[in-house]
Amino acid sequence: MPRRSTIAAFPAVFALALGAGVVATSLGAPSTARPRADAAAASTADWPMFGHDPGRSGVSRAATGITAANVGHLRSITVPLPGTVDSSPIFLHAVRVAGATHDVFVMTTTYGRTLAMDARSGKLLWTFTPPGIAHWAGTSQITNSSPAADPDRRFVYAASPNGLVHKLSLDTGREAPGRWPVSMTRDPTHEKMTSSLNVFGSRVIATTGGYVGDAPPYDGKAITIDRSSGDIDGVFNSLCANRHGIYQPSTCGASDSAIWARSGAVVMPNGNLLVATGNGPYNGTTNFGDSVIELSGDARRRIAHFTPSNQAQLNSQDLDLGSSAPALLPGGFMVMAGKDAVLRLLDRHLHQVQTLTLPAGLFNAEVVRGSTVYVTTFSSTAAYRLRSGHLKLLWQTGTGATSPVLDGGLLYIYDPGSGDVNVYTPGGHRLVALHARSGHRQSPAVGAGAVAMPDGNANDHRTSGTLTLFVSR
Repeated sequence: MPRRSTIAAFPAVFALALGAGVVATSLGAPSTARPRADAAAASTADWPMFGHDPGRSGVSRAATGITAANVGHLRSITVPLPGTVDSSPIFLHAVRVAGATHDVFVMTTTYGRTLAMDARSGKLLWTFTPPGIAHWAGTSQITNSSPAADPDRRFVYAASPNGLVHKLSLDTGREAPGRWPVSMTRDPTHEKMTSSLNVFGSRVIATTGGYVGDAPPYDGKAITIDRSSGDIDGVFNSLCANRHGIYQPSTCGASDSAIWARSGAVVMPNGNLLVATGNGPYNGTTNFGDSVIELSGDARRRIAHFTPSNQAQLNSQDLDLGSSAPALLPGGFMVMAGKDAVLRLLDRHLHQVQTLTLPAGLFNAEVVRGSTVYVTTFSSTAAYRLRSGHLKLLWQTGTGATSPVLDGGLLYIYDPGSGDVNVYTPGGHRLVALHARSGHRQSPAVGAGAVAMPDGNANDHRTSGTLTLFVSR
């Protein structure tokens, strides 16, 4: 977590077999889990979670109703919201909501209200308000987590600032019965639900970090939840990693090592998880600050990890490696960059094979289409291609952005300073700037001929907000 404020089909890589930092330790065989189709297949038009899919590719090839020909002719609607959405909406096509069939955007505000909004009109169809919201509304206890849809398309999962993951009916917005909601922390005033939720197979995957200012004690952890029962399947603590449950963070002798990237946990093609940690102590056995960590699919076992040779420097200079998460490339490669503005290419065994310098530190998720990776910092947008085991720059612009979205053949990047959603072709030609409002870490969501762009900054602690909806005529 930064100490100073600065600014459903699987992707093709999931079909590929998986193929130097100072540390890459093998602790066991990979998980036997494999990507599989769920009994109720999601619509190909859905964008059901941050990054579109469990591997966080950030790409959907399905038609959205918006093309290069009509994107410059969208009309805008301002939608008032009961809170600031400092995260990214998801989109579901033709689902049952409020007793009828709708195309919907679903999003969570900084104080944990989750909203279902009609994608064409902007009408709010339901609002879930977490019990106890009066205790933290207007305070610094917030969430930046994006929700995720259940593959059955009848429920959505959402986080609230009191450290809970909720399972909500998509039709009514009501909490599912049973063990829901599920607690991710014993100290939600220090451990923050900041990364986006993920869903893969039978599990919901969540991570925890800390708040701006890095006030101890907290511990970055990855947690898996059975999406049917609400039982916790596994917990990995990046500090005091010899402890395998959710503990009171003050009982660990170390603090920090947040898992706070927008992507949170990334699912590998073999079903294992990848997470990246921020500033914190490192010893290679129980403490894993500033590291990329491969976990078993249930988050019970550490399989391998990568830690840069200058980890101590990253920690002391507030240069979190884990300000972003790994992005998966073909052939088992992955890219990883943090606040130090170094783009690292890692191989399947988490060995570093190449480094490139970025114009600024990376706080965003990357987009990967085939062998091309799109990288946005707050001062640039660039595309790189993986060729013969190395990255080569294809194009670069001086337009900064939050995490990009490649949907329906168009690349959407949001400049939080100007408030513009800049729309590009994948080859780097800018088509149009859609004028919204200034923001922070949001990304646009696209579907049903509409672009949803929330605005505002969670750190302003507002209990109201707005969203600009751009709709095709």
